[in-house]
Amino acid sequence: MQLPPSFEEQGPNMVCKLHKAIYGLKQAPRAWLDKLRNSLLHCGFHNDILITGSDSTEISSLIVQLNNQFALKDLRNINYFLGIQVTTTDHGLHLSQTKYITDILYKAKLECANSLPTPMTGGEKLSCIGSDPVKNPQQYRSLVGALQYATLTRPEITFAVNKVCQFMHCPLESHWKTVKRILRYLKGTLDYGLDMSRPTSLDLVGFCDADWASDIDDRRSTTSFCVYLGSNLIYWSSKKQHTVSRSSTETEYRSMESLTAEITWIQSLLGDNLSTVLMSANPILHARTKHIELDLYFVREKVLAKDLTVKHTLAYDQTADIPTKALSNAQFLLLRDKLRIVSLSTLSLRGDVKSIE
Repeated sequence: MQLPPSFEEQGPNMVCKLHKAIYGLKQAPRAWLDKLRNSLLHCGFHNDILITGSDSTEISSLIVQLNNQFALKDLRNINYFLGIQVTTTDHGLHLSQTKYITDILYKAKLECANSLPTPMTGGEKLSCIGSDPVKNPQQYRSLVGALQYATLTRPEITFAVNKVCQFMHCPLESHWKTVKRILRYLKGTLDYGLDMSRPTSLDLVGFCDADWASDIDDRRSTTSFCVYLGSNLIYWSSKKQHTVSRSSTETEYRSMESLTAEITWIQSLLGDNLSTVLMSANPILHARTKHIELDLYFVREKVLAKDLTVKHTLAYDQTADIPTKALSNAQFLLLRDKLRIVSLSTLSLRGDVKSIE
């Protein structure tokens, strides 16, 4: 940056000191979050944190040590945190957002609507043309924004939410119809959520898929993947590729590159790697460094080094199909089970995860 005209006489080493973040810079969201956090603390609000582990003695000892330095309130077993309902079961945890989704339904005035078996009709394709603009685009953007947070515990709606997010700038009635279908699907599965069990292994297994030239407006492909740690789903993604692929092979390979990069990142994060841990605390740096190894030979090198085993997965077992495309009712329900999205009513309950304030 250079000093504005008439300020040069102040000296060559003078710079501008900003009193607020410039809108649009990557630093702006972090600066805003830091400002909001400090303001809320000043107003009397408190930060909540979770402490969990396999050794109850160590947990109690840590709480005592923290209490010696900070004013703590032990809230005992966790049941609700950041809009997520946490229920301890006989074999692990069940994460759901029943209250949050119910609030969205009331906001959309669909609390009494009939439920539907899937969030999208099988084979449905959305376009930026073909129907009239919605009468209330603000309501559309508000509800779609709220649905994005619901994907934290409902990965099976990731593809549908990703598609309706692509039309925020000019939503049409056809898009609004899809939003209402997503909500009606959630209406019938309010107590569903991620079932997390105590892992018997720490193997990282990923499924990736791609839908070639699926966007009928710009012919870009959709990439998706799911990552499991043992039997637990820990990471998933569904997004449109940045460029047009000239073949289905190119599309699939790009999807595999993305999955390989994420698995490599998770491996580093789970290991004792100080630089990786520091980077994980910086979301901007994380986003910039994940692409370092994304080149044409990245996957090949991992396979040759036996760090990665690549196998073909039949459509019957391809869990990455859910965040890739709109599926038929039977296929959607089958793959939803493989994602371990289950109803809380089917699980046996107990509790031992503490929350402190």
